[in-house]
Amino acid sequence: MNARLNPSRRNFLKATATLGAGLVVAFVVPGAKRFAQAAPGEAGAVADGFVPNAFLRVAPDDTVTVLIAHSEMGQGVWTTLAMLVAEELDADWTKLRVEHAPAAPPYAHTAFGMQMTGGSTTTWSEFDRYRQAGATARALLVAAAASKFGVPVAQVRTDKGIAIAGDQRARYGELAAAAALLTAPAKVALKDPKDWKLIGHPTKRLDTPEKITGRAQFGMDVQFDGLLTALVARAPVFGGSVKSFDATAAKAVPGVRNVVQVPSGVAVVADHYWAAKLGRDALKIEWDLGPNAALDTPALREQFRTLALTDGTPAAQGGDAKAALSKAARTLEAEYHVPYLAHAPMEPLNCTVKVDGEGCDIWTGTQFQTLDQQVAAKILGLAPEQVRIHTTFLGGAFGRRATPSSDFVSEAVQVAKAAGAPVKTVWTREDDIRGGYYRPMYLQQARIALDDAGKPIAWHHVLVGQSILAGSPFEAAMVKNGIDATSVEGVADSPYIKDLTDHRIELHSPRTGIPVLWWRSVGHSYNGFVMESLVDELAHAAKQDPVEYRRALLQKHPRHLAALNLVADKAGWGSPLPQGQARGVAVHESFGSFIAQVAEVSIDRTPGTHHPIRVHRVVCAIDCGIAVNPEGVRAQMESGIAFGLGAALHSALTFKEGRVQESNFHDYVVLRMDEMPKIEVHIVPSTEKMGGAGEPGTPPIAPAVANALFALTGQRLRELPLRLPAENANV
Repeated sequence: MNARLNPSRRNFLKATATLGAGLVVAFVVPGAKRFAQAAPGEAGAVADGFVPNAFLRVAPDDTVTVLIAHSEMGQGVWTTLAMLVAEELDADWTKLRVEHAPAAPPYAHTAFGMQMTGGSTTTWSEFDRYRQAGATARALLVAAAASKFGVPVAQVRTDKGIAIAGDQRARYGELAAAAALLTAPAKVALKDPKDWKLIGHPTKRLDTPEKITGRAQFGMDVQFDGLLTALVARAPVFGGSVKSFDATAAKAVPGVRNVVQVPSGVAVVADHYWAAKLGRDALKIEWDLGPNAALDTPALREQFRTLALTDGTPAAQGGDAKAALSKAARTLEAEYHVPYLAHAPMEPLNCTVKVDGEGCDIWTGTQFQTLDQQVAAKILGLAPEQVRIHTTFLGGAFGRRATPSSDFVSEAVQVAKAAGAPVKTVWTREDDIRGGYYRPMYLQQARIALDDAGKPIAWHHVLVGQSILAGSPFEAAMVKNGIDATSVEGVADSPYIKDLTDHRIELHSPRTGIPVLWWRSVGHSYNGFVMESLVDELAHAAKQDPVEYRRALLQKHPRHLAALNLVADKAGWGSPLPQGQARGVAVHESFGSFIAQVAEVSIDRTPGTHHPIRVHRVVCAIDCGIAVNPEGVRAQMESGIAFGLGAALHSALTFKEGRVQESNFHDYVVLRMDEMPKIEVHIVPSTEKMGGAGEPGTPPIAPAVANALFALTGQRLRELPLRLPAENANV
């Protein structure tokens, strides 16, 4: 993600000319690129004297519209980023409106240089930029008010969208046109944190009314006259291709308009979804299954185990771990395994494409606007600015709508191009589960030497699993010395390992032909499970309390320790539980945030229960630095825990003869409503460097549950999803 964009002033104005009336703001974020400034009265001025701008506009009716450079996929950025603007603008919160920004250079990520949403980066990456946008707009409005009132600027104060000087008052809407004619200051002062009225205060989400009233538009909701619907028949094996096909029966289905071949398969284009579905079912296709027709999960696992016994590429090392282990009087050895996982968002993939003489319009829920725009432009032979991305709400994503290949968007563009008509390409749930880009399968082996007190003194750790960056446009920039950092994150930089004199972390990155991708919390999703389970194993080997053992190991890591101490206190660690219940703990840092969780678990003895492991309560503590919207942070912890519990208890993808065996929620199971535990979230008061909230809640939950099960049954479960041996199912 090292691409850099260089927007010109003219292109900025062209790209934002459709945004409507607004107030021009220009500003510079330290460490980020300069953004274009529109001169008063230039390009795009409309009758009321307003011109478009990058991040906000003030309308005559006093509404303040904030343009969100990132995608809203349930994580709450519509609210968080609007809070940053409103805080510095002194806006009336009831007048705030939010829109997704178009795909345009001014909205490039301040760290990655492309417009995108991911990595739990939105809030910290925009913390300065959006506050400066609000502060700059306020400065212009104050200057306009001072001129109107005939007083010095210093005598004007603002409150809830009103400029005030003595007994004179003017609403922002009344001042916006005059403010738009002024030159923006080169530098603005931001509020002292002690003066914040919004930041740090629990705030209700702005997208909630949109969603509960049905006004919110998701990609699947897009509809207009002349729009057709397509489903694509794809090879049943990854890497397969069409040898030949007979569309006679498909074309006979009422409502089917066309059948076209595209690079990914054969598309049936119809008046509506059901006609396209029946038409696709009627296709007769002969497939060339390609090189992956023998893929088999048990065989892959054995291949990974064989690789683990050989020397891998060093990802982190110090001293001589192998020598130290050979001399150790006491060692712990363990093997862990996690499966392939689908993202399975509630809204399956979809993308609407309309190509006309002026370019191409694309409506979709995407995390990668810039890449999608570039890929679509290349397919159609257009300039990127001729491709207009309309970002809708995302009905979940978890990484799946951020593919480096822009797979579902490029496919939809190919379908519309071949069909010669506007088309919405829709994936069924089965297409989604079997369509690839999975969280990779991993096998890990660890050998750890312990001293007489039970503390680790040497650590050798081998990871075997696919790189999510290999073969992608990001490989050259992000894979260093053969190491995909996302494969080993949470292990190579673990506080338990990096302080040891003797340690060695090795990585094998086999290529299997199965397309893989980041999945909520990426490498931390499996490495958090492995590391926090291993530390629990060490604690029990040392015959020490798991919390006290971690406290001793984390003395040099105060943010880990603060989260651990808070969660232990709030969970009542060490206090009695009802008969048949036990607690487990885990603490893990990811995406700049430090999360500790305690899970309370029992085993359901009810005959015929679909899963015997019951999680009753989860207590979570998070240090994410400044929590802009504590309510949003709590919601994301709850979401991450629920997502991680589904993977901990149920979810797995398996291959047989190259084919994915699971197809829908009946066999690719996620967490059910009746399995949702009581969740309590506590935020560590912190002014430390900001981290993320969307993903860090997921990694600790699986090990917390596994560790509780060990405390309850004495059985150490080293594989996900967690499965109790038959003899313990009725404990």
